[in-house]
Amino acid sequence: MIDPHVHLRDWSQNEKETLSHGLGVALTCGIDEVFDMPNTQPALTERESILRRLKDAEQCGLGVRYHLYAGVTSSAEQIRRVVSIAQELFPQVVGLKLFAGHSTGNMGLIKEREQSLVYRTLKECGYEGVVALHCEKESLLHPELYDPADFSTHSLARPVEAEVASVSDQLQFSQEEGFRGHLHICHLSSIEALHEIEKARMKGVRVSCAVTPHHALLSSEDAKERTLYAKMNPPLRSETERSTLFAALLEGRVDWIESDHAPHTLQDKEAGASGIPGFSGILLLVKRLLEQGATRPLLEQLLGRRVQEVFKLPIRDVFVPAYDDLESLSLKSAAEYPWDSYRNLRLR
Repeated sequence: MIDPHVHLRDWSQNEKETLSHGLGVALTCGIDEVFDMPNTQPALTERESILRRLKDAEQCGLGVRYHLYAGVTSSAEQIRRVVSIAQELFPQVVGLKLFAGHSTGNMGLIKEREQSLVYRTLKECGYEGVVALHCEKESLLHPELYDPADFSTHSLARPVEAEVASVSDQLQFSQEEGFRGHLHICHLSSIEALHEIEKARMKGVRVSCAVTPHHALLSSEDAKERTLYAKMNPPLRSETERSTLFAALLEGRVDWIESDHAPHTLQDKEAGASGIPGFSGILLLVKRLLEQGATRPLLEQLLGRRVQEVFKLPIRDVFVPAYDDLESLSLKSAAEYPWDSYRNLRLR
């Protein structure tokens, strides 16, 4: 299987996880190809850190196909440099990542002119690859509504409207600036945002989207149970949003599943860090989809086939785990972490 959205830790964050550990747990789950995000410490925004990351992953020697996204900043010169290395090192550098709003790592480009500059510069560079997007519009966030004692209030602080508006913005800005590549909307959390994407597709825009296991299986009600530490960006949504996204997966309206694997220490989570381990969640989501009648061709699409098509990767067989093995594998994976929302959810 391919997991095209992971935040593997290491370097100055090796107390959370190492590359070797994260890749090993992925392989335990049957995931043998991953796309790592650039908001590491230091960030993957320049040649030196990108080459170092690729070398470190190779030295793990686990046989997992490792790719990374290079991050873009508000500097046109930096964007040109990172486009050059992305074109040189594809598919190891599989695409570019734009944080259209702050999340973990503070790589957010929150001003509209900064976001437009990215697409304008990419057009000038002739870049026609994938730009992955974290979509949450900063001006529509309400941090004053967040109560650290109740993680469910994170959904009030970062509402659906912020995601929908940001998705709409990126579709608009990329078209206005003549960007000729492919947009990918990461970790979709609302059906309203999917509607925006579907309208753009009908106009011929090259855009894909993915749903995470936590947005498909958990709701903001689950976040009220503090021991789940179910806080992430974008946050969990209402049961209505959750169930409609799950239905969209079954209907084939979503391109793929991605874990957004992002472990922290328990101390960091107590302090309010956003992100949860995700590999076990993929297995539990596959189990739930099978229970609801998902076909093998649909699961092959969600677990790697569509990723191969969009990123123009070599086509190879996509592994779909046997139903009877899914829960035991997910618990084995979750046991590798001091805490895991999915593990706690299953055992509570």
